[in-house]
Amino acid sequence: MKTIFLNFLFLLTLAGCSSDSGKETDASAPKAGPVYTLIFLDKSVSVNPNQAFVAQKYQGAINEIVEQNIKNKGDKLDVYFIHENTSKARALSVTARSEMEDVSSANATDREAAQTSFDVSLSREKAAIRQRVLQQLAAPNSSSSRRETDIWASLPVIAKANESGAAVKVYYLSDMVESVYSAGRRDFHKTPPKDNAQADTWAKADAEQLKRYAIGSPDIEMVLPFAPDASVKVNNPAVTQYWTTLFQELGAGNVEEQ
Repeated sequence: MKTIFLNFLFLLTLAGCSSDSGKETDASAPKAGPVYTLIFLDKSVSVNPNQAFVAQKYQGAINEIVEQNIKNKGDKLDVYFIHENTSKARALSVTARSEMEDVSSANATDREAAQTSFDVSLSREKAAIRQRVLQQLAAPNSSSSRRETDIWASLPVIAKANESGAAVKVYYLSDMVESVYSAGRRDFHKTPPKDNAQADTWAKADAEQLKRYAIGSPDIEMVLPFAPDASVKVNNPAVTQYWTTLFQELGAGNVEEQ
């Protein structure tokens, strides 16, 4: 009986050590790295953010982007306008400052208080960031820059963000209709791809000259300003096919549209 009792105590000791070891592993696990969010807002003539459907869709997208990507100190969000001079059109740059204090040696009450304080601070910061992005969405563009849509020029911006080492997430709130009048550039208003096969061919050819921009493997989402019942003439699927193929050829991770 004594031997059985001693064996039982030994097993309890092993279980306790195993449990403590698991806790130490969890506490020492590295936190997720910062997220670098890029939002490109189309300020060309072809997109009207004041239309009810577009405004609702884009406001909802911005709310979701901020909610998903601003979670820790160091998370960054930049807003650029898409128009004739996209790469120089940064309209907003913010970095999250809310920080969860170290509670590894705190008791349960103090941990709960610290978590509540962090949640309140982060919630306020998200609300402020969201409001500032929405202000940029509503900002009009009456200058001549609205005549062209240079989406290619977003690539060096993404490449620069990639140099930060953060996880890069890119959102285009745009119809994705590239329209640049210069020689050697695409003008989808004048000559759009006629089908997915041509879109793929053009994208792969263009990717060869655009691979000089090391964009890394960002997640990319195209939020289109079109109602679900929009005609093919309005929402040409070959245009988004072009961008999906181009981004994938350049090394992007997930590429989605909505």
